[in-house]
Amino acid sequence: MLEVKDLKVSYGAVQALDGISLTVNDGEIVSLIGANGAGKTTALRTITGLEKASAGSIVFDGQDLRKTDPSRIISLKLAHVPEGRHIFPEMTVEENLEMGAYADPAGMAGTMQNVYTRFPRLKERRRQLAGTLSGGEQQMLAVGRALMAKPKMILMDEPSMGLSPLLVQEIFDIIGEVNRQGITILLVEQNARMALSISDRAYVLETGRITIQGKAGDLLNDERVKRAYLGQ
Repeated sequence: MLEVKDLKVSYGAVQALDGISLTVNDGEIVSLIGANGAGKTTALRTITGLEKASAGSIVFDGQDLRKTDPSRIISLKLAHVPEGRHIFPEMTVEENLEMGAYADPAGMAGTMQNVYTRFPRLKERRRQLAGTLSGGEQQMLAVGRALMAKPKMILMDEPSMGLSPLLVQEIFDIIGEVNRQGITILLVEQNARMALSISDRAYVLETGRITIQGKAGDLLNDERVKRAYLGQ
């Protein structure tokens, strides 16, 4: 579904991504793990056109994303849940969800009902300003807004950031449920253990390069990954 080849991105003299390649197959959860500054967020932002690559290719569902305007990428059914959530705090929960459907408003009421079924707390708070929600509720709203686009694939950037352990587990349960309902997921996450526990495959990104890749279960037992990311 997604194929990235030899992708390079630089910020001035800094090489943020140095020729990374990765694939995500239909129906998978694939994780991209690594330390702060490794280039994980840059990778997602480049896939969705928010950053410009200097070299390489990005093909999603047969479409060349490097030749596609960022405003059109969402219409290809590729959604992005950004780091920090980036909800609209002065808008209500329901207005935030409506924004998620701007590229494909047909059947919005039914799609919103599906989101409310998955996230009952959002339905309870649908008239509430999004900025007054708890961190966990804001993360649910960010995921719900992405689902309003009826995506084939969602890119999720650090969904557990800043959440309590109980809410982290809830968010990862939600990610698994979304995937089981047929949505492919590329997950960037610092909580490597949780990410690997729900993923099919994973890549380790270090200073702009992929250094380890394989089945998620194999990476959980890889001594290099254990030492660097699992605290063992």
